[in-house]
Amino acid sequence: MPSIRQLPHAVLRAILAAAVLLSAVLLGAAPASAHDAVGSTSPADGASVPVPPQQVELTMSEPPLALGTQVKVSDGAGTNWADGAVEIQDNVVSQKLKEGAPAGAFTVQWRVSSSDGHPVEGTFTFTAAAPASGSTTPATSPAAGTAPAAGNVPTLGTAQPGTTVAPTPAPDASQPFPWSIVIFVAVAVGILVALGLMAKRRLDDRGGDDGARAGSAPGEGPRD
Repeated sequence: MPSIRQLPHAVLRAILAAAVLLSAVLLGAAPASAHDAVGSTSPADGASVPVPPQQVELTMSEPPLALGTQVKVSDGAGTNWADGAVEIQDNVVSQKLKEGAPAGAFTVQWRVSSSDGHPVEGTFTFTAAAPASGSTTPATSPAAGTAPAAGNVPTLGTAQPGTTVAPTPAPDASQPFPWSIVIFVAVAVGILVALGLMAKRRLDDRGGDDGARAGSAPGEGPRD
């Protein structure tokens, strides 16, 4: 069993060892928590389907965040058929498709904000054997100086017949450094070191008092 003078050093070493262990665990867990993964997709990557689906889905390993999550579904011509905002239910990300999608190959580009805030992204493909119901062939462009025929007037947000929508640039895949975890580790280590120094000081003071009492005992005279 350690003596009073040896005890502060043993306590300090134990606290410092605990601080180092805590730092290693937290810093080791930081990269792993930044990598939520896709478990499956619908349609599956490389699958062939009879017609374009009404929506595509991604099943994540953890429930993602809505902020920053987006899905783009492009056909072979680069037209984006995604309709509306992304829907998230538990760990499933869904993106509806517009009606009338053509046959052919589709590329799904997705960017998902992980449960810890780090973005992850990727792509998968599928092929539709036939166009969706309601799909029509593009109408020919009217001659210059001729007004569009009734029923073919493009509305706001609709591309002119015969034109191709430019693909949206892929989102930036850079991931921010987890400063919050580093700050938390630094604060935890500081608290542990401060507790160790306080414990050492208290035990040193107690050892000094015991030594003073022991030194004064031989000088005392006998009592009557």
